[in-house]
Amino acid sequence: MDILIFIISFVASFVMSLGGVGGAIILIPVLITLGVPLNTARPVGLFYNIVGMTGATVSNIKNKRLDVRAGIPIIISSFLFAGAGAWISKFIPEKTVLYLFIVFLLFSGFMFMFHKKKPEENYRNDVPYVALFTIGAFAGLISGILGIGGGGIISPLLLMLGFNPKKIAVITAFVVPFSSLSGFITYWAMGHVDWKVLIIVSVAGYAGASLGTAFMQKRLNPQTVKKILAVILLLMAGKLLFSVIH
Repeated sequence: MDILIFIISFVASFVMSLGGVGGAIILIPVLITLGVPLNTARPVGLFYNIVGMTGATVSNIKNKRLDVRAGIPIIISSFLFAGAGAWISKFIPEKTVLYLFIVFLLFSGFMFMFHKKKPEENYRNDVPYVALFTIGAFAGLISGILGIGGGGIISPLLLMLGFNPKKIAVITAFVVPFSSLSGFITYWAMGHVDWKVLIIVSVAGYAGASLGTAFMQKRLNPQTVKKILAVILLLMAGKLLFSVIH
């Protein structure tokens, strides 16, 4: 089981880092399917995002891809609201959380799948602080409730604002560790951490995200990145829905 979790964690982190989205969005449904309780899976997923997306961000900083200005407003608001979301989660029935997870996966998947391509010169390079702060607050709250880091919310919303998908991947990878840290600390305080599983997925997550980020920047164009993420998210939504119903 430990080896299986390691392999799944590596693959999830590699694939989701292509779009700057934390691998917890895949990992948590898989852990639940393997019999890990939801309250245990959520903090593991958040810490997994911290480690994996930190690896991706280190790679982006080394290669001078990161626009810090666009990330700071999202970091501040997502960090503040993720802790609140984690605390609120204890009042929400587990089945309701799983259905919210499915809605979240479908929203993100369809956004990546059907958002129309912009000409390269039309991607925006400004910093709309109010919009970014609002996105961070919403993503942080949902991140804390679901244990997913918020990247799957931040990315499609930044896409709607008109940012380049490759730039979005870099910004989101920068933001996710902070929102995940806030949620993780809250779950830790509530006593829901399985340290053995956490260590296994973290080692795999760091390696997978570092390799995935390098591969995405060198080998894939923005539209390919979007389509890969869309297919994965929609498949995970279907798998989780089947598990909940049955």
